[in-house]
Amino acid sequence: MVSPLSLSKNVCVIGAGPSGLVAARELRKEGHNVVVLEQRWDVGGQWLYEPNVEGEDPLGKKKVLQVHSSIYSSLRLISPREIMGFTDFPFLVKKGRDTRRFPGHRELWLYLKDFWRDLKWMVKSKEKSKEETVVEEVFDAVVVATGHYSHPRLPAIKGMDTWKRKQLHSHIYRVPEPFRDEIVVVVGNSLSGQDISMELVEVAKEVHLSAKSLNITEGLSKVISKHDNLHLRPQIEALQEDGRVLFVDGSWLIADTILHCTGYSYTFPFLDTKGRVAVDDDRAYLERS
Repeated sequence: MVSPLSLSKNVCVIGAGPSGLVAARELRKEGHNVVVLEQRWDVGGQWLYEPNVEGEDPLGKKKVLQVHSSIYSSLRLISPREIMGFTDFPFLVKKGRDTRRFPGHRELWLYLKDFWRDLKWMVKSKEKSKEETVVEEVFDAVVVATGHYSHPRLPAIKGMDTWKRKQLHSHIYRVPEPFRDEIVVVVGNSLSGQDISMELVEVAKEVHLSAKSLNITEGLSKVISKHDNLHLRPQIEALQEDGRVLFVDGSWLIADTILHCTGYSYTFPFLDTKGRVAVDDDRAYLERS
């Protein structure tokens, strides 16, 4: 017989968001020794809201980003709390907190904090205030649970690199106030594009939602019809240095800001696998040797 102790591994889990926390918990249940490495000051991953984005590249072109979370201030869950919790640790309503069925992002972060306290473990590799202090440990396996909603995926638009006005990715969008009285083009009409557009119409002069297809849902169509300053546009053809935004149907406008709500890419800048782990067309896969 093989002793169960001989099967125990030293496992490093990178990322203390929902997937990292539950992966570590399940590994411990199987008898493995687990260390969790987390780049931020607390657990939560994407749900650890970061309001300060001043030091971040507006388009997220840097290989290593300073801000991990892409959550904006008003974001709420789109799924009810009943299906957002772990099976054996329900996402219950707690007195004095956000009791809504679709609570704000802070409530889910507090839930993850509750889950982490229940586990009573957390290890960091180094403190940012002590960059020279590095702890080296040897593990039998690594679980990468860093998520993929941090590194912006940008479209390829002619003239994008020479357009002289403001461009940013939704990764650093937090509140609508900085866009007051502006003409804003929102690129992408998926959930974040629609959500942010609904906020911008309250402060912006005009909001133009640029979509791949003009065949939109009935719900979005009704919302657009209720706002005189909200317009549906086709894809962008090109950007010109004078501020013009040209669309594929031949129409154009002069915008103050372009806000790219175009999703995120998988990236593992910390992982040296000699090419075994690769990303192609925003799909991560393992090269078999």
